[in-house]
Amino acid sequence: MTTSNPKVALVTGAGTGIGRAASVALADSGFAVVLAGRRKEPLQELAAELSRAGKRALAVSADVSDEHSTHDLFARVEAEFGRLDLLFNNAGTSARAVPLEELSLAEWRAVLDVNVTGAFLCTQAALKIMKKQVPRGGRIINNGSISAHTPRPHSAPYTASKHAISGLTKSTALDGRPFDIACGQIDIGNAVTAIGSQVAQGALQPNGTRMIEPMLELSHVAEAVRYMASLPLSANVLSLTVMATAMPFVGRG
Repeated sequence: MTTSNPKVALVTGAGTGIGRAASVALADSGFAVVLAGRRKEPLQELAAELSRAGKRALAVSADVSDEHSTHDLFARVEAEFGRLDLLFNNAGTSARAVPLEELSLAEWRAVLDVNVTGAFLCTQAALKIMKKQVPRGGRIINNGSISAHTPRPHSAPYTASKHAISGLTKSTALDGRPFDIACGQIDIGNAVTAIGSQVAQGALQPNGTRMIEPMLELSHVAEAVRYMASLPLSANVLSLTVMATAMPFVGRG
């Protein structure tokens, strides 16, 4: 890609954590990056930082769980850049770590609305752009989780949402195939983020104990996203797991 006519990436949940780190890595790779999220201030701060470094970045406040907000976000992308080459469905949330029967329906819906419906709405909008643009095609990367494979205690809404993301990833990969649209999923374990901070302080284990678990630096997650984004559309990473080596995921605890 060239700096005069860069490829365009949209990152949701771009203001902090994984989204922020991935946005910086993609910008360093030559992408023009659209930074989307609910809170305007961190998006604008990151856009300014990237602009000072000679990168092209656009901050757009958006709620991916809202159909109209998502429509406006992608309309802005089209208006500003005329195309979309990469979507990183990163925005996500979780619920209180309490027994399943203590969760309210509102808490359940809040997680599913962002993690699943948000990814669906963004994927749908991205497909419409990627199918009609010239050159045709693009790539979608979904932020799954190790919870897509096995849950933590008291994580029903989050775990269910990440299992759903696995299904969305595979369906998108299949339905996008005739249109040169690739879709893959990155499952991340114990990254150093605000959500992951509780793990670093002591995570509840299946046997009822709490254990301080090893953590993964965000730079490694960002590099994994950048690798997936760097592939030609003839190649795809359908599923990639990046995790702290010694976290209690493989084996019996």
